[in-house]
Amino acid sequence: MEDIQSLRDCKRRALFCFLLVTVWEAVSGQIHYSIPEETHKGSFVGNIAKDLGLNLKELSDRGVRVVARGRSQYFALNFKSGHLYTTDRIDREEICGRIEICLIKFEVLREDKAKLFPVEVEITDINDNAPGFQSEKLELKISETTTVGTRISLQQSQDPDVGINSIQVYQLSNNRHFSLDVQTITDAVKYAELVLEKSLDREEQAVHDLILTATDGGDPVRSGTAQIRIIVLDANDNAPVFTEAIYTARVLENVPKGSTVVSVKATDPDEGVNKELKYSFRTITEKASQIFHLDSRTGEVTVVGNLDFEESALYEIEVQAHDGGGLFDRSKILIIVSDVNDNAPELTITSLVNSIPEDSPPGIVIALLNVQDLDSGENGEITCFTPSNLPFQLRKSLDNYYSLVTDRALDREQVAAYNITVIATDNGNPPLSTATTIPLRILDTNDNAPFFDKTSYTAYLTENNLRGASVFSLTARDYDLEDNSRITYSITGTQIQEAPLSSSISINSETGAVYALRSFDYEQFREIRFQVQAQDGGSPTLSSNVSVTLFIRDQNDNSPHILHPSFPTDGSTGVELAPRSSEPGYLVTKVVAVDADSGQNAWLSYQLLKATEPGLFSVGLHSGEIRTARYFLDKDALKQSLVVLVKDNGQPPLSATATVTVVVADSIPEILSDLSSLSAPVDPQSSLTLYLVIAVASVSCLFFTFIIVLLTLRLRRWRNSQLFDSSSVTFSGVPVSQFVGLDGVRAFLHSYSHEVSLTTDSRKSQFNFPKSNYSNTLSSEQTCEKKDHILVIEDEMRSWEPDVDYNYSQKEEQEDLWHLRD
Repeated sequence: MEDIQSLRDCKRRALFCFLLVTVWEAVSGQIHYSIPEETHKGSFVGNIAKDLGLNLKELSDRGVRVVARGRSQYFALNFKSGHLYTTDRIDREEICGRIEICLIKFEVLREDKAKLFPVEVEITDINDNAPGFQSEKLELKISETTTVGTRISLQQSQDPDVGINSIQVYQLSNNRHFSLDVQTITDAVKYAELVLEKSLDREEQAVHDLILTATDGGDPVRSGTAQIRIIVLDANDNAPVFTEAIYTARVLENVPKGSTVVSVKATDPDEGVNKELKYSFRTITEKASQIFHLDSRTGEVTVVGNLDFEESALYEIEVQAHDGGGLFDRSKILIIVSDVNDNAPELTITSLVNSIPEDSPPGIVIALLNVQDLDSGENGEITCFTPSNLPFQLRKSLDNYYSLVTDRALDREQVAAYNITVIATDNGNPPLSTATTIPLRILDTNDNAPFFDKTSYTAYLTENNLRGASVFSLTARDYDLEDNSRITYSITGTQIQEAPLSSSISINSETGAVYALRSFDYEQFREIRFQVQAQDGGSPTLSSNVSVTLFIRDQNDNSPHILHPSFPTDGSTGVELAPRSSEPGYLVTKVVAVDADSGQNAWLSYQLLKATEPGLFSVGLHSGEIRTARYFLDKDALKQSLVVLVKDNGQPPLSATATVTVVVADSIPEILSDLSSLSAPVDPQSSLTLYLVIAVASVSCLFFTFIIVLLTLRLRRWRNSQLFDSSSVTFSGVPVSQFVGLDGVRAFLHSYSHEVSLTTDSRKSQFNFPKSNYSNTLSSEQTCEKKDHILVIEDEMRSWEPDVDYNYSQKEEQEDLWHLRD
C-alpha cells in the first residue's frame, strides 16, 4: 500500500509541474488552476487552503465547502490536507466541445463569514482523439466524358481535439487520374477536394479506389482514413467486337436435337444500354435455317433438325452482333458434320456343333460365323476375337467369314462345358462391338484311372474277432463320368499260412468295405498284407492298386505258462533244498513263467499266494525269485509248501499257480534222518523214495571224494595249509525275453552255478550260491554266502553222469524226487 501511495504522490507531483497556477487575486480576486483532460479521479488540482490563507483546522471548523454552478460536481475539498482534487474523469471534449479555452468555474463558500471565493479550473486539451470521417466509405460516380480539372468536394474529417491536436494534413493515395486540394477556412477548419488530372476511360478502368487520410499534429500523431470509390459512368463510344473472326465447330451427324453446336460471343466495353448486345444470322441457307437456331441473347447455336453427313458435310453461316446504340460487328461460323460410327457389327452363326469328345484333336471346327457392318471406312472394318484364356481361336476363311476351331487338347475333368464368347468390334471412334455366346459341351472319355487318397492303408483288428466283422473301408475316386467312374473293388494277394486269402478276408465290390471271414489269432500271425484293386467300368477299363496292411492286435487270451519248476500232469513240482542256517535273502529257487501274448498282456508279476509258514519266504514281484525272508527257527517245519501266483497285466488279467516244496536241512545225513523221522503214510512207493535218497547221497559222497582228491593235489603246492576257496561264478539277471520258450528256460537254469569247496579238517561239503539283486522281491533284505547247504538240481545230477554209475534211469530219479517232496 505504501508503494502505491508513493506512486500516486509521484504522479501528482508530475502533474503539478505542468499546472500553470496563476494567482489573480491581486487583479481580479479569484483563484485559477489548470489541469489536462482525462485526469484520473482523485488527481490533485491545487492547495485551496493555502491559496485562501486558511489553516487546516479552519477548513472544518468554519464550514468551508465547494459550491458548483449548476454543473456536475467535478471537484472536492480534502479537509485533512486542504487540497482540491477531482471527483471524476474529466473529458474536455464532453464539457467544452470545440471551444479552445475550456474553463470550469465554481465557488468556495466560507460559511462563518458568508463569503464566496471564485475558482476556475482550465482543462487543457490532450491528443486523445484520432481524426475520423462521418462515413468510412464514400462512393462517387463520374462520367467518363468529364473534363480535366473538374473539382469534386469530399466530406470533412472530424477531430474533437483543438489546436495542434486537431486535423493538420490531408493525404490521397497515389493514382494517375486524381489529385487532392486542401482549402483552409480557419485554423480549425480545412476542406479537401478531388481534382481530375487525367481524362477517364470506363473501358480501360471502370472503378478507381482511393484512400483519403487525415492526420492531426498531436503527440503522438493520430490519423483516420476513408475509402473513396469512384465509379466511371459509361458513354457509348465502343462498338461490339466478336471474340473470333471465324468460329469453327465439328458436330456428329447423330447429335441429338437441342444440342449446342457452337457459342458466338461479342464484347462491348460500354455499359447499360450501350452494352446490351443482340445476335442474329445475317447470311444462311434455307436448309441450314431449318437445322440450326441462334439464341439472340446468349449467342448459342443449337441443332433443331436432323444432320446427315451424306447430304452435307459443311455449313457456312454469317452472324451479326449489335448494341443498343446502333453499333455492330460481324463474324462467320463454319459447322463441319462428322460421320459417326452409329452401326454396330452384326454376327450370324451359319453352322454350329454343340458337343465334342474331350480327346478330340486340335483344329476341330465348332462354328462358322458371318459378320457385317453397315458403316463405311474405318467404321466398317471389323475385327473378331475370343477370350485368350479359352482353348479356341477364330480363323478368317472368306471375306466376313470366321471359323471357330479348337487350338489345343481339351480335358473334361478340368472344364466340362464352355460358353464361348465371340466378340466383333469395328475400328470406329468410339468402337462399337457385338458379342454372341456359343455353348459347347465336352463329352467324357475314360482317360482317368481310379485312384486312392493314400499310397498305402493300415488297419487294426483285435484278435478273436467275430466272423464277418468289418475291418475298415477304403474309397477310390475317378474323375470320369457315369460308367467310366463306376468303380469295382477286389482283393489280390498271396496265401496266409498255406490258406487262400479269400478264406480270411473279403471286400464289398461296390463300397470298398473290408470284412474278416474268420477269427484271427495274434499268436499265429500278427499282420496280413494284401492289395486292393479299384477298376472302373470304362472301355477299355482302367484300374489301380493300393497295398493294405492289416495288423492283428493282441488280446489277453493266454494264461501264464509255468516253465520252472517243471511239474507232471498233477501239478506237483520237485523238491527244493534250503539250509537251515540260511540268512534272510537266501535264494532258494526261481519260478519261471512265460505268456504267449505280447505287450502288457505278457507282463508277468509273481505273488506268494500261500505258504506253510507265512513270512518265512518272499517272492520277487517281477523276477519270481523265492528267497528266505528271515532265519529258520527250530519250530519251522522241515517241509515247506509254497503256492506262487503268476499273473499277467491284461484286462482282465489271467493267472496260473505253481506249488514249490522246500525241504529245510543243513546236510545230507540230516536230510536222511529227518526224512526217516517223518511219519509217512503207508504207500507202496515209500521204499522207492528212500532208495532214491540213499542213491542221491551215495552219488554225492562219490563226487565229494573226487573233489577232495583234486583239492589235495592242489594243496601240495602251497607252503602253508590253508583253506582253498574256489572262485564263485555269479549270475546276472537276464531279460525275461531271453527265456521265452523251453530252451530259454533250460539255458537260464544252467546259468545257476555253484561253488564247491572242502575244508581240510571237515568232511562236509560247502556250496556257495552267487549273490544277486533282490530289489524286485517282496522282501528287500540282502543275502550273503550260504555255507553247508545242499541244492539238488536236475542239471547238476546230469553233469555227474560220467563219473557215477547209476542203477536206475533219470526218469526214475526224477520220480523219486517227486516222492521225496510228498
